[in-house]
Amino acid sequence: MAIQPNSSDLPQPGTLQSGADIFVQCLINHGVDHMFAYPGGASMPLHQSLTKYEDRIRTILPRNEQGGGFAAQGYARTTGKVGLCMSTSGPGATNFVTCLADAKMDSVPIIAVTGQVSTPFIGTDAFQETPIVEVCRAITKHHYLVTKTEDIPRVVKEAFHLAVTGRPGPIIIDLPKDVQIRQIVADYDPPMNLPGYKPERRASRKELEQLLELMKGSSRPIIYAGGGVVQSGASDSLRAFAEKAGIPVAMTLLGLGGFPHDHYLSLNMLGMHGTIYSNYAINEADLLLAFGVRFDDRVTGKLSEFAKHGKIVHIDIDPSELNKNKKAVLPIHGDVAQALQDLVRMIDSRPQGAPPLTQELRPWMRQIDTWREAEPMRYADREDAILPQHAIKRLHELLRDRGLLDETIVSTGVGQHQMFAAQYFGFNKPRTWVTSGGLGTMGFGLPSAMGAQAAHPLKTCIDIDGDGSFLMNIQELACCFVEKLPVKVLLLNNQHLGMVVQWEDRFFKGNRGHTYLGAGLDREPYPDFVAIAKGFSCNSRRISEKADLDDALIEMIESKGPYVLDVMVPHQEHVLPMIPSGMTVRDMIKS
Repeated sequence: MAIQPNSSDLPQPGTLQSGADIFVQCLINHGVDHMFAYPGGASMPLHQSLTKYEDRIRTILPRNEQGGGFAAQGYARTTGKVGLCMSTSGPGATNFVTCLADAKMDSVPIIAVTGQVSTPFIGTDAFQETPIVEVCRAITKHHYLVTKTEDIPRVVKEAFHLAVTGRPGPIIIDLPKDVQIRQIVADYDPPMNLPGYKPERRASRKELEQLLELMKGSSRPIIYAGGGVVQSGASDSLRAFAEKAGIPVAMTLLGLGGFPHDHYLSLNMLGMHGTIYSNYAINEADLLLAFGVRFDDRVTGKLSEFAKHGKIVHIDIDPSELNKNKKAVLPIHGDVAQALQDLVRMIDSRPQGAPPLTQELRPWMRQIDTWREAEPMRYADREDAILPQHAIKRLHELLRDRGLLDETIVSTGVGQHQMFAAQYFGFNKPRTWVTSGGLGTMGFGLPSAMGAQAAHPLKTCIDIDGDGSFLMNIQELACCFVEKLPVKVLLLNNQHLGMVVQWEDRFFKGNRGHTYLGAGLDREPYPDFVAIAKGFSCNSRRISEKADLDDALIEMIESKGPYVLDVMVPHQEHVLPMIPSGMTVRDMIKS
C-alpha cells in the first residue's frame, strides 16, 4: 500500500510549489532515501529540488544512466523497497531501456523518472525528445506521461503502489519540463485511479487443501522454488513447509538464497547449469510443487519432457504465468508467501493421528543421496592456473572463516562467471544474491553492487564479474570512489567472451566468431584493468599464480575503499554440467 504522508513533512497549507518540489516531496512521503540520477536539460528542475532535500534523500551521480538504473535495481533487489533512478530526456531516457526490460523480466520494483521536453514541443522532434513512454510501453509494468502538475501526487502514489503490489515491476514516469516548473498548491493525498487493478489474492483454503491432498499420494515430491519466493518474503515459510513435509527443494537462478544452500533438503540450483542431482530429481518426481516460478526455458529445457512423470502444482501471484508454459493439475493464483504461511498453519493444526503428509519419503531421499554422492558439483582443479570455480570457492570460504558470509551481498555480470558463482558460492539468506536472470544483461554486476552498497553501507558488497561484462559499465568505478561506496570486484579475466566461447567449443567446432577480447597473444592482458582502476583512484591488483590467490582475496576483502582484483583465468574452462538449449536431462553434458 502507498505510504501516507506525515503532516510534519508537508508544506504549510496554501503554499505554492513547483512541480519539481512537489515531486521530490512526494518521494520523501513515500520513504525514498536514495536516488540514482544523472542530470540534463529536461531534468534540471528536479535536480535543483533534490539539492533542497539532501538531508532526506541521498542523490548519487552514476557515470551513465544505465549504471543508475542498475544501481536502483541493486537497491531494490537487496531491500525489497522501490529503487529510484532519474535521467534527462532523449538519450538519457533511452539509456534506461535495458534496465527497465531487465527489471520487467526479473520482477524488480524500480521507478525510472525521465525529464521530457515541455508539453508544447512534444511531437515536434525537439532537441533531445524521444517518446520514451511509447518506447518502454512493453517493458514496464505501467507508465505515465504527466501533462498536468496537479497530477504529480496521484501519479507518484500510484507508481509506488503498482511497483510493489502483485507481481513487482518497473514503472516509468515521464515529466515534461514545464510541468516541473509550473507552481500550484498541491494535494498530497489524492485518491488513486486504478480501476480493475486488484493485485492481491490469497490462495483459498480449498485450493491449499487440494495441494495437501495431492501430497498424500506422493512418494517422490520436489519443491521448485523461484525468484517469487525471495520477492514475496516467503523464505522462512518455505523452509518451515519443506522441513515439516520433508520435501527437497531445488531453486532457480533467481531463487538462490530463498532456501539455505547447506540445508540437507537443498538440491541447490536446477536447470541448464544446475546440479546433476536436482535435475535427476525433477525428472523422476511424481509431484512438482512450483512456487513463484515461470517455467523458464533455461530451467525446463524441452518443455514436453520436463517433469513429465509428475503432477504439477503451480502457485504464482501473476495469473498470466499459470499454464503459460507448462500445464498444472492445480494452478493457484495467489501470493506465495501467504500460501506457504497458510500451509504451515494447516499442517500445524492437523489433529493427532492424522495420516502422513506424504507417502514414505525415505526411499526417495536415499535415491537423492545416491545421486548427490555419485554426481556432486566438481571440477578438475589445476596447480598451474587459477580456475574460476576455485577462486569463487575460496572467496566463500575466506568470508565464512572471517564471519562475514551472512553480511555479504554478491552481484554478478552475465556469462560463465555468473554461473560459476551460482554453482560454487552458496547462499543461505535471501536478498544476498543479485544477478540478471531473465534478460541476461552484461554490465549488470558493478552498478548493481553499487546500489546494494548504498543501501547497506555496513555490508560487504562484491561484484563477481568477467572481463567482457565488467568493461560494459566500468565507468561506475568513478561513482564508487567519489560516493565512497567500497564495492569489491573479483574480476575473472579470461580475455574472452567465455560463455559464447563455450558454445563455440561445444557446438561450432571451436570456430571463434569474434569472442576474443584481448590484443594479441604476445601482449600483456588487455585492457590493463589495474591501470584503469587506479585511474579511477580505486585500489587494484592483478594475479595469475594460484599461490597468490588467498592473500589477494584477503587484501580485497579488507580494503576500505573500492577494489578491483584482476584474476587471470584460463579461457578453456567450461561451465558444467550443461543441458543444451531445448534438450533434456538425458542430453546433459557432464565433462
